Amino acid sequence: MKNLSLILNVVLLVAVGVLFYLHFSSGKPAAASSSSAPAGDLKIAYINSDSVLKHYDYLEVNRQLLEDKNKRAEQDYRNRAISLQNEIAAYQRNVSSMTLGQVKATEEDLGKKQQNLQMYQQSLSQAMMEEEAKLNRALYDRITVYLKKIGDEKGYQVVLKFDPTSDVLYAGQSLDISKDVIEGLNAEYKQEKTGAADSTATKKK
Repeated sequence: MKNLSLILNVVLLVAVGVLFYLHFSSGKPAAASSSSAPAGDLKIAYINSDSVLKHYDYLEVNRQLLEDKNKRAEQDYRNRAISLQNEIAAYQRNVSSMTLGQVKATEEDLGKKQQNLQMYQQSLSQAMMEEEAKLNRALYDRITVYLKKIGDEKGYQVVLKFDPTSDVLYAGQSLDISKDVIEGLNAEYKQEKTGAADSTATKKK
């Protein structure tokens, strides 16, 4: 069903750090605060969002889980639709031998079942959208938290998103930290899974 097909279009939005180099008072430039970096010391990097999305293990695992869940939902809907179609076909075969009361009751019953099936379809579609949005939020949070972490460690004031949809038309290769970000994100995710597995094993003892 087209209405139930889930296309996972994850849009990576990387928070851009906001810098205040100078602070103005009474129309005259005041001395830069100690926490502001001089313009000449601005350290910028970028990530290729397509590469990050392609190689981030967390996204691959959770996208597959979401797709599997979608397939199960589609199959369940399909089974219900086939069952209703069979009931309608049986009614059409037997309608000539039914009384007016039986015809009316059967048609009302089939009408309610059709409405219920439509409502079920809508609820499935809504659930899929919510699951997709939840994954997108989790992905955004994970990546931006990690970028802030390495920004603090390596002194990046700004980390840009670089892909065909971004406003960055050119960026030198030396500014590309995609590989380091992918490796770091995957290392954290692996450690997270290992910690979860250890915790589960401890509870079972």
